Amino acid sequence: MRDGMRRKGLSAAAALLCGLLTLSACSGGDDAPEEPGGGGGNEQSEADRAAEDANTSEAVISITPDDDAVNVGINSDVEVTVEGGTLDEVVMTAAGTGTEVTGTTAEDGASWAPDAQLDRGTQYELTVQASDAQGREAHEARTFTTISAENSFTGIFTPEDGETVGVGMPVSLNFDRPITNRAEVQDAVEINTSSGQEVVGHWFSDTRLDFRPEDYWAANTQVTVDLNFDGLEGAEGITGWQDRTFAFTVGRSQISTVDVQTHQMRVVRDGQTLRTLPISAGSEENPTYNGAMVISEKLTETRMNGATVGFTDDDGEGEYDIPDVPHAMRLSTSGTFVHGNYWASRGTFGSANTSHGCIGLADTQGADDPDQDAAWFFEESLRGDVIIVTNSPDREIQPDNGLNGWNMSWDEWVAGSAL
Repeated sequence: MRDGMRRKGLSAAAALLCGLLTLSACSGGDDAPEEPGGGGGNEQSEADRAAEDANTSEAVISITPDDDAVNVGINSDVEVTVEGGTLDEVVMTAAGTGTEVTGTTAEDGASWAPDAQLDRGTQYELTVQASDAQGREAHEARTFTTISAENSFTGIFTPEDGETVGVGMPVSLNFDRPITNRAEVQDAVEINTSSGQEVVGHWFSDTRLDFRPEDYWAANTQVTVDLNFDGLEGAEGITGWQDRTFAFTVGRSQISTVDVQTHQMRVVRDGQTLRTLPISAGSEENPTYNGAMVISEKLTETRMNGATVGFTDDDGEGEYDIPDVPHAMRLSTSGTFVHGNYWASRGTFGSANTSHGCIGLADTQGADDPDQDAAWFFEESLRGDVIIVTNSPDREIQPDNGLNGWNMSWDEWVAGSAL
């Protein structure tokens, strides 16, 4: 019974569907049947596409880096180019400040690049307009962020660009991040000299790399240093950004020798003795280091407080605190100086060693008397000049205490190279 009812229901439904199909086929009236593939809708779409193609510029803009890129280099990682057209306008600004970055478009109008190094850790916005031969415009835009200080390393260098230095001045690089890829970083430092002296690097630590020749620089040598750190991985996740060249000149050769026992310092320039000066070196309790020391800093006046270098009394105060030490020149990181001394009697110089390790020369308070021994020596000295201390009861100064790598044999120096 139920099967028969199902058959009747299916037959009725089929008859109704057939009627609907027949009605649909007859509903065109007198209109002609459509051609296959025709239809007003398709013809309109093709027309729109044709019009759109006619208005599309043939200029194709390319921008490096990609949109939303991070850790972008700040030297040469940004470039705009166009094919099939010329660049009309390139605007690059620092997000937030709106400061515009100046750039130069090539003479053929096909490329653009910033004129100067970008800032680290900065988001930049870049918009570009170009046009083809028919004047049809093309537009592109990018937003990207340059490498941050946290993800990059910097090599702080000595000497300064353009400086004239003494024959003992090394090229010293101090990095603000520990370097683990030492060989790659050392290899990225290129040093050229007019004297032809071989220059080798030595790692004192994972943040300090010095370069020097086997012997002191030849006088009047021109030295050029290229730091090719841009994009170089110094350690995992730490990339260099510097693409820098600096140069310096080695001046005349001046090497002074201090004899602690005779209390004299002989100043020799280019093999000739200029003067022999009476000095006062470190006392028996606080002797001066032996060894070759390089002048790394010159200060017309400076404050010296014993507490900063470990000389304190029972109350923790500095054993000395002199606010206006004249004509001071640093010889070590730990606080050794050659400087003027106005508080000791004149008879001290040339006869007694009374200091806390420094080398004292006769001077007056105020650093304004050019006839004083300390004033003369200050004016005749360059950063990088060498002072060799002999006959002191103290040990030889450590090579990394200041710019004093000369207190290391050449074999030891070369052994500290990563190459």
